[in-house]
Amino acid sequence: MQATEWDRRLVVRADGKNLVGHAGVVLLHRIADRVGLTRALAAALPRGVGPGWRDRGMALVQLACAIVLGARNVLQAEQLQQHWRPFFPRPVSDSTLWRTLEAIDGPVGARVERVRAVIRRGVWTLLALRPGGFPWISVCGRTLTNWYVLDLDATLVTCTSKKDGAAGTFKGGYGHHPLGAWLANTRECVTMLLRPGNAASNDVADHKTVLAAALRQLPLPLWSKLLVRIDGAAFSHGLLEHLQALTTSRRRVRWVTGWAINTADEAAIALLPADVWNDALRQDGEVHEIKGPDGQKVTYQVAELTGVRDLSGWPEGMRLIVRRVKPSRRDLKKLTAFEQRTGWRYQIVATNIPAHQGLSGVSGSGQVWFVDALYRDHAEVEDRVKAIKRIGLGLLPSKSWQLNAAWVLAATIAADLDAWTRLLLLHDEPELAAAEPETIRRRLYHLPARLTAHARRRTLHLDRTWPWAPAFATAWQRATQLPAHT
Repeated sequence: MQATEWDRRLVVRADGKNLVGHAGVVLLHRIADRVGLTRALAAALPRGVGPGWRDRGMALVQLACAIVLGARNVLQAEQLQQHWRPFFPRPVSDSTLWRTLEAIDGPVGARVERVRAVIRRGVWTLLALRPGGFPWISVCGRTLTNWYVLDLDATLVTCTSKKDGAAGTFKGGYGHHPLGAWLANTRECVTMLLRPGNAASNDVADHKTVLAAALRQLPLPLWSKLLVRIDGAAFSHGLLEHLQALTTSRRRVRWVTGWAINTADEAAIALLPADVWNDALRQDGEVHEIKGPDGQKVTYQVAELTGVRDLSGWPEGMRLIVRRVKPSRRDLKKLTAFEQRTGWRYQIVATNIPAHQGLSGVSGSGQVWFVDALYRDHAEVEDRVKAIKRIGLGLLPSKSWQLNAAWVLAATIAADLDAWTRLLLLHDEPELAAAEPETIRRRLYHLPARLTAHARRRTLHLDRTWPWAPAFATAWQRATQLPAHT
């Protein structure tokens, strides 16, 4: 038997005191308390009766914190709280968490959404006051100052048992097909609509519902400028007309969406002369080049299709931008006869961004290369979708539609807490602020610690050799300095 050195005279005893297994919960819970979310949720949720009644606002925040730390169901949320006993001596039981979710029906859910909107307004005020101010996105080296960018996307949530609303999906799976909206500036998931698995990707009514809910969540100032981005799966007459109608006397709305190519589009593309094609740009402003099948560099190209394609019946001022790329090996079987003949694969983007004016305050934003890059930047929403599926949305825990809808709402609250923690406490720690959920859990949220008490003061001790311990300590100091919401 081979001898080892590391375990010599090692004794294991289960006699530790005041040990905290997931110390990062203090940052999440502190954010919820300081911005006023815990108290506001307590007022929005129904109050219980009896001597053993638990504050349901606190229970929902505890559930949201557990979801951020990795809980995939109510039982795991209860078990995670055992690690927090030094801070919260009375863990919320799974039965209490279930009753909290059962209480979130339609009217209560609407109140909770109004609470989220009010709290979000306060958080955005704090963001504007931090160093660097409110975050504005950049495309091709140009900052979209004062533009709020809203991304819509749907995803599939697979389930292996019969649940209310579960159905066959368009990809041949089985589950649900929720539709959500994210603000690209802050990466907040502002709303999520639970839908049956067979819901259509381009359902106009569902997109209208999500857009309306997202606009209620966004504390946009007067004379605000909003950019909406949706991929080609949502392309339809009704949706584009609705997007066009969102502009009011106090709000300017620009949009950019994908476009389903048909034979009329291909006929228009065939009429484009060779000299109208421009080089496409990457997000850093460099020419977008890749290596073709033969090893030679191939440049992506874009062109204006508006004057060639008949757009009668479509929203006034709409433009079409066409992009062509050399097809990859996996795309060869999907090419149309026109694409096989020309040797290019085509994509079209529809937008109402004027060619000459562009986006207000953003130079060159009306050019075809900018609109193309702006639309391709929408692909970042895929990362947001993956993130929220790792923060609660990846598994719906109940057979009941109402309970699953309440769980989805709890997951969006968890995503809010995670986003606000990064934005307000970790804005100068790029490795943590932009980390994947598993990474930030491993580095910050799951950090073990020891709690001691001396001279009427409690101290949370972190391992001094842990690389991110200083970031944790700084984040806690910032959290305590946030003005309390009253």
